[in-house]
Amino acid sequence: MTQKPEVTAFFDQRTCSVQYVVADPETSICVIIDPVHDFDEKSGRTGTENADRLLQFIADKGYTLSWILDTHPHADHFSAAQYLKGRTGAPTAIGEKVVEVQKLWKDFYNWLEFRTDGSQWDKLFADGEAFKVGSIDARVIFSPGHTLASISYIIGDAAFIHDTMFMPDGGTARADFPGGSATALWTSIQNILALPDATRLFTGHDYQPGGREPRWESTVAEQKAGNIHISTFKSEAEFVAAREARDKTLPMPKLILHALQVNTNGGCLPQPEANGVRYLKIPLDQFPDACWG
Repeated sequence: MTQKPEVTAFFDQRTCSVQYVVADPETSICVIIDPVHDFDEKSGRTGTENADRLLQFIADKGYTLSWILDTHPHADHFSAAQYLKGRTGAPTAIGEKVVEVQKLWKDFYNWLEFRTDGSQWDKLFADGEAFKVGSIDARVIFSPGHTLASISYIIGDAAFIHDTMFMPDGGTARADFPGGSATALWTSIQNILALPDATRLFTGHDYQPGGREPRWESTVAEQKAGNIHISTFKSEAEFVAAREARDKTLPMPKLILHALQVNTNGGCLPQPEANGVRYLKIPLDQFPDACWG
């Protein structure tokens, strides 16, 4: 019988991000995937409302948290991984290629003392590596394209595919960030679509096309049949050309320069300076050809 985890989604309207608590109903052991640490770029205020909501849900359900997982270093929100680790003691993990992303962004920020060995996480998953969520078998597949470090988590009959594909009416993720590749994204999509048709797919964002209510769950069969990019651009060459053309028209995410210096550091906020205040460092003119937002 197919192992079927209980999946509960938490949608953050501010960033259109979807966070997940994934639990084994037999053992009540769970993991958190892609938690959000709240940040308001206008005031510089940070908060833990999203993360605390996850913790309250876990407590209410009587779950035991075994992992705090990120699929990639996010460009549009801060990861709450370190906050959650501090509250629970649960280990943090991400894909092993994050070290390559760290090297890219170390240069962007001129961050001379920054460690680019991935030691900010407790575990760096390799492609194909297996683990458990309670009694449920889980594994990692490398899913680059949106970023060069992106991974998907396959947990029982559920796959958490971050920003590789959105809901069918939302298409696919952009691939123009440093280290991104539309060609690699196409390959990653094909790997996900090679999973059994009934596999439940959970995406990392939903931008609510046409103003509809947020959605985040589909199946492999539904994506094959109806994804507006996959069903329209059936060859790799068509997809890559269309993806690259569209990406040239998109402004950078408004939080990319804020978020990457937190998320390449495992979700750690900058250390307070002598006055007790934390400061973000925003490099100017690092994307001279980017569209104006």
